[in-house]
Order: sequence, then structure tokens, then C-alpha cells
Amino acid sequence: MMPFKKKQTVFAQGDSTDGLFFIQKGKVQLGVVSEGGKEATLRILSEGDFFGRMSSAIAMTDCVLLHIEKKAMMLAMTLEPKLSAMFVRYLLKRSIRYQEDLVDQVFNSSEPAGTNSFVDGI
Repeated sequence: MMPFKKKQTVFAQGDSTDGLFFIQKGKVQLGVVSEGGKEATLRILSEGDFFGRMSSAIAMTDCVLLHIEKKAMMLAMTLEPKLSAMFVRYLLKRSIRYQEDLVDQVFNSSEPAGTNSFVDGI
């Protein structure tokens, strides 16, 4: 278990890691910074959520996180079919949420067509 204080950086964008984190207590903000310095919040996560290092993560509240190494997670998923099924369901739900957010961004953006850098970068 890894405790983090409110506003403490869990990791910065570009840091390398071997594994993922599970939030046991608290809330974590995931965000990115463009090459031009523009910041964006990707998601606010809470207890029961998993996250990795594709972005930056900052504790929004005092948190307790569990770091799970990739090899350990792969072994646990192999040995525990219920864990594997639960994790796949979690990833599918999260993927659907991200797709819904992207569609909302595309169709409800206040920017003129063709100027949305998030969409243009895809």
C-alpha cells in the first residue's frame, strides 16, 4: 500500500513503470500536458478504479493506492478466472465511457469544425 497526501504527485507524464495502480481510498486526477504546455484533465478516478501511466496522476484527496506489478497481475489473472473476468469487465466499461466522452467532445464542442486539436490528433 502506498499513501499519498492531497495534491501529491503519484507520477508525472512520461514516467516509466511496470504495472498499474488500484485506488483503495481517495480520488486521483489523471491529466496530460501538450508540447505547448496546455493542460487537460482526462478523468477523476475514485475507490475501486485502476490506472496506469499514460498520463500524469495527482492525488485530489489523501489516498491509499496499491501498486500491482505487471507480472503479478498477469499471474493473478491466469490463476483466478473471477479476477480476470472482473478486470476485463472494468476495462470494457472504461473503454465505453471514453468513447462516450469522445463523441460528446466531437459533437458538443464550442470550437468551429476542424479546429479541435484533440480530435485532429486521432
